[in-house]
Amino acid sequence: MSYQEKKHIVSFISTLLIFSCYCWYVFQKLQDTSMDTTETLRFWAAAILILIPVSIVAKIIIAILFNIIYRITTKEVEPSFSDELDKLIDLKATRNSHYVFVLGFLLAMGSLLMDMTPTTMFIILFFSGFLSEMAGVFTSLYLYRKGV
Repeated sequence: MSYQEKKHIVSFISTLLIFSCYCWYVFQKLQDTSMDTTETLRFWAAAILILIPVSIVAKIIIAILFNIIYRITTKEVEPSFSDELDKLIDLKATRNSHYVFVLGFLLAMGSLLMDMTPTTMFIILFFSGFLSEMAGVFTSLYLYRKGV
């Protein structure tokens, strides 16, 4: 298994853990409070805006730990360059990730058109961000295995 495949598997596992822990935390806070519409919007906006830096910091820490462990276990250094194949796979993964997020965004806006609550819209946005990340990781893994 190549370095890139291992890196994407670690990314998948870390995204899954970060998102599931954060979802558990947010939904616990949501159940503990009774809110009107304005407070609900503020709560979900804060939840999404806090998830972004928490996720970034956690992914940076996990990437550093992965590189340290990879270097210790394999005695190999991380590749210092990316070739055309790596760039092409990253572009295709990013494209698929954006498609999934845009679809989730449209579903979230459509939920408001169908008179669903703002909480439903934010939950759909929340999960579409997660699913778009997963789509990017799965696309990368698939293309590294199958080829472009």
